[in-house]
Amino acid sequence: MGREGLDPTSARCPDGRPGALPLTPARSEGSNLQINIVGPGNMGRAIAARALTGGHSVCLVHPDADRGRAAAAELKQRFPDGETGSATAAQAADMTVLALPYDATLEVAGSARATLAGQVVVDICNPVDFATMDSRVTPADTSAAEQIQQIVGTDAKVVKAFNTTFAGLLTTGEGHGFPLDVLIAGDDSAAKAKVAELISSGAMRPLDVGRLPRARELEALGFLLISVQQPLELNWQSAIKILP
Repeated sequence: MGREGLDPTSARCPDGRPGALPLTPARSEGSNLQINIVGPGNMGRAIAARALTGGHSVCLVHPDADRGRAAAAELKQRFPDGETGSATAAQAADMTVLALPYDATLEVAGSARATLAGQVVVDICNPVDFATMDSRVTPADTSAAEQIQQIVGTDAKVVKAFNTTFAGLLTTGEGHGFPLDVLIAGDDSAAKAKVAELISSGAMRPLDVGRLPRARELEALGFLLISVQQPLELNWQSAIKILP
């Protein structure tokens, strides 16, 4: 959710209405998703852990092959029965998670546009001015997710997700005895359903907050959650929970 120290790289291996998506949707036999995670930092590895928990296949992408292999090996130790790999170049998949800082996310979206065609693209970044911590760097009339959708074109479907969760809690999918709520926004209902499957199969609760412009509010919420960690002494162990 916060900053990830990773150089930009490529990825490998109808409308939606607001409301809660099913917590445990039925998964048909063979519904395993092939998921690329670009950026095996704290957030990337945490999302990979949730994906492997749900029985999906994961490919960790980093331009440094050794770093990618090391991250994949670490996950393989934790999930010996899971399908885990690594790569340095873009290839086809069902879904690509861009677990990168804002600037790197935009760069990868442009360089991997051809590869991302036909995929669900998950944007997790919070476009915060980390130098001052007093504002976001996106214009008020757009969001990082909307900018990414413009870059990748209509052949890829962008969904905003995971930007209001922190890696520490995301690794286990829960916080203080509650499953994490993962707020998602996107224009394509089928794409959001795939992201919801990733979330719910990883023992978390997906909440559909609306179309892609709602990413503006999600990014503002992510910024707020980041900014209160130090003054409230939350130590990155907090989460947004919607009741009931």
